[in-house]
Amino acid sequence: MDREIHSAFMSRCLQLASLGRGHVSPNPMVGAVVVHEGRIIGEGYHRCYGKPHAEVNAIASVADERLLTESTLYVSLEPCSHYGKTPPCAELIVAKHIPRVVVGCLDPFPAVSGRGIARLREAGVEVVTGVLEEECLALNRTFMTFQTHHRPFVTLKWAQSSDGYIDRLREPSEPAARISDDVSAVWVHRLRAEADAILVGTRTAIADNPSLTARLWPGRSPLRVVLDEHARVPAGARLFTDGLPTLLVTGEATDYPVLPPSVEVVRLPFGQTLIPALLDELYRRRLQHLLVEGGAALLQSFIDSGYWDEARVETGPMRLDEGVAAPILSQPSQRSERCGRARIDWYENREKTTVCPANHSVGLK
Repeated sequence: MDREIHSAFMSRCLQLASLGRGHVSPNPMVGAVVVHEGRIIGEGYHRCYGKPHAEVNAIASVADERLLTESTLYVSLEPCSHYGKTPPCAELIVAKHIPRVVVGCLDPFPAVSGRGIARLREAGVEVVTGVLEEECLALNRTFMTFQTHHRPFVTLKWAQSSDGYIDRLREPSEPAARISDDVSAVWVHRLRAEADAILVGTRTAIADNPSLTARLWPGRSPLRVVLDEHARVPAGARLFTDGLPTLLVTGEATDYPVLPPSVEVVRLPFGQTLIPALLDELYRRRLQHLLVEGGAALLQSFIDSGYWDEARVETGPMRLDEGVAAPILSQPSQRSERCGRARIDWYENREKTTVCPANHSVGLK
């Protein structure tokens, strides 16, 4: 079977896999189809963390199981070969006597990496790899970064006026400039629903008193993470009182008032090493995707440190003439799209930092 046909069926795997977005983390998104004589007879995807994998669902959807022995299984990610929350998919494939498997990309997870394919070949299964590999890797870029760089995938997001300001100069009691419209607000909540954690600094927590939920988009809300070195955020802030989980990152010697059970306090050294220390803390908690929403100083610190993977910048039509300057990215955007009245620019960090050197000197401003 030629590469073009393989690619067509793998494209369907990717479509299916994307349906699990926001529901499967810390697992990757995976889609699978079963093909018999050029026709799809079964398909499935990983729907929810801890539930059956894509291969299991695809095989189970085949009406006539006898056809499996004459079929090809397409799967966007290497089948697992270990016992986790579910049995290994490689063993199921062998047990069902499926003769051919086409894989999009290898799984970097140490318990799987190469072992799933080795198990299939050991059992006499014909295995083809690398079909739409770049697309399969890109779909699970958060999972891949987490496994290979040992830190969360970091997305920076901010909204700015047409003349480059993220807010007017104001007192905490004054409302923020509303740059996002109703359409782009839904886009922001979708972005939040795809993240495992969302981060803001002290100034944003005080001035905006945000909820940081994904209430405008179906799905889960991320873990809220707030940086507050000197216990400046009021105990009555929404992040502390709405009953939703919040991780409060404060200084090592800071005494914080009693907070409700929904707020967990972790103490980290602020200053030059805060960003890598924070990312390490989130990595240990198996949080794969961090969304950084601001403010400007926090966002610029991530940019300057190199600890970011992508940025999504919303530019609205309004002018502010003066105010809080937006962060600066010294590279062109990879692509743009319209969202309501706003333009969304996408940036990719091609020189990302993976390991913090001992003399790392960029901290939070």
